[in-house]
Amino acid sequence: MSDMKITVGGSLAEDAAAFVDAWHKAERGETVSDHVLAFESWEALSGLLSTERLRLLRHVHAHPEPSVSALARALGRQYRRVHEDVIALERAGLIVRAGGLVRVTADTVTAEVKLAA
Repeated sequence: MSDMKITVGGSLAEDAAAFVDAWHKAERGETVSDHVLAFESWEALSGLLSTERLRLLRHVHAHPEPSVSALARALGRQYRRVHEDVIALERAGLIVRAGGLVRVTADTVTAEVKLAA
């Protein structure tokens, strides 16, 4: 697995520069393995990574589950809520459902919060 970097803040110009840099590396045949999830604000990040979703990520990292139902049972939570969380985390690229398992896509998530725009 890999590292996932989360950035909060920053500008469109910075995001575009990072994209162009990755593009040029790929053109040169270099491996591009940066996994970056960018958020406009802290509020947007906290909307995705609630306490329960972070607990879910930690559980799935240690114990990939065969289904959302099994995950809900393991966490002692309602299926509907866990299903909503899995969908949100899957859309963000933090969870994948494949090969009969719900599992995380990274071993480490690092957050960088930019204070200046």
